Amino acid sequence: MVEVETSTRMKAIVCAKPGDIRLSETDRPAVTDDGVLVHVHASSANPVDLFPTTFAGWMMGGRKASVLGADFAGTVEAVGRNVTRFQPGDAVFGGGRGCYAEYKLIPANAAIAHKPAGITFAQAGTVSVAATTALQALRDHGQIKPGQKVLINGASGGVGTFAVQIARALGGKVTAVCSTRNVEMVTGLGAERVIDYRKQDFSRAGERYDLMLDIAGGRSWPAVTRVLEPGGTYVGVGAAAVQHSRAGLFKVLGQLLGVRTGSMFGRRRAVTLFIANLNHADMEYLADLLASGKVTPVIERTYPLAQAPEALAYLNEGHARAKIAIEI
Repeated sequence: MVEVETSTRMKAIVCAKPGDIRLSETDRPAVTDDGVLVHVHASSANPVDLFPTTFAGWMMGGRKASVLGADFAGTVEAVGRNVTRFQPGDAVFGGGRGCYAEYKLIPANAAIAHKPAGITFAQAGTVSVAATTALQALRDHGQIKPGQKVLINGASGGVGTFAVQIARALGGKVTAVCSTRNVEMVTGLGAERVIDYRKQDFSRAGERYDLMLDIAGGRSWPAVTRVLEPGGTYVGVGAAAVQHSRAGLFKVLGQLLGVRTGSMFGRRRAVTLFIANLNHADMEYLADLLASGKVTPVIERTYPLAQAPEALAYLNEGHARAKIAIEI
């Protein structure tokens, strides 16, 4: 095992109390027997990163200061004596708590994989949360099959840009819904058809789909039934994308509750409010998709670590396109 001084300090973005997000110094984590210490080069902004900054998140966290961030990409600094799969100097990426920091300790069997050579650290640092959410929504909850027609509502955001590409990689025929300014970008990701919601209501377009992935939210169950084939599946992840205001959150939760209740009386299935499970197997799966070129992360903006609060504020406005990278 490579020894690391436990007293060594590092820079990190910390939330000490609700709404108080700042660059601070904290102890660099010590290497455990089964751990991998990563020198983090990049991370990204996700809606899940906002929750610890709210009063509810702060209370659930024990009212203690916490390092924010859930994605990482970097270089292995040191490994524990039981670790054989990773070595110092390896380029890796993955996810877990406390990634807005110069160093991240993660168990070797957790959500970490080798970074494909064809993508940058900034790109790899945007993958784990958003791409895992898209993968599990489509493959596990949506049970997508080759040749099926898939509707992705909210295709231009972090989860959406990955979902379009992953659905294609899994054999789906993708129709994507986004705003006017994002039509060209989403088309470039491989969607067979793109609907501009400012010009057309997809729920009244007369098309039916085997699977609907709803990231944007805001649709009633009657609207969903108009676009789903009998026996089709609705997967909602819109609650993760809503602004963290009470009004916005309650609105989306109410819509998803209505969808869930409506699906109990018919032939269409609904899955709502699932939480992505970051794990080693799916990180390896995503690494293969990245290496093959079937999935390429899309970055709208890049912020330095010290400006992570600004990155989260921009995300919370609800108008971000694709991913927001944070370089460390």
